[in-house]
Amino acid sequence: MTVVVGYTPTPLGRSVLEAAIEEAVRRNVDLVLVNSATGASYADKGLAPQDELAQAVTDAEARGVSVRVHQDTDALAPAQTLLDEASTANAELVVIGLRSRSRTGKFLMGSTAQTVLLNAPCNVLAVRDATSSA
Repeated sequence: MTVVVGYTPTPLGRSVLEAAIEEAVRRNVDLVLVNSATGASYADKGLAPQDELAQAVTDAEARGVSVRVHQDTDALAPAQTLLDEASTANAELVVIGLRSRSRTGKFLMGSTAQTVLLNAPCNVLAVRDATSSA
């Protein structure tokens, strides 16, 4: 069993990663860190630099958590990449971040979080962006 985390190189992404590491420690399971492009371009803001991914692995391993990184630079749908990894890894938990968006933004762009929440093969822990308004 594993914990699968959707990671982006943002303050919210770092909070999500911390929550995922805590869950992996608590459950005594491995962690799969998933980082995906949106398919728009290789310079995608969602792609984490290799040194940042290496630091995430170091931080988790320092707490006794074994980590596997899956970075998908060709993903057209980050939600599907997360769902596929959750199924492949036999995940017991998926950890994602939530950020506020307008109704129009959700309609036009879709919602990775919504897709994961509705289709995950296991429980999902959603970490809210601390800068979001209620």
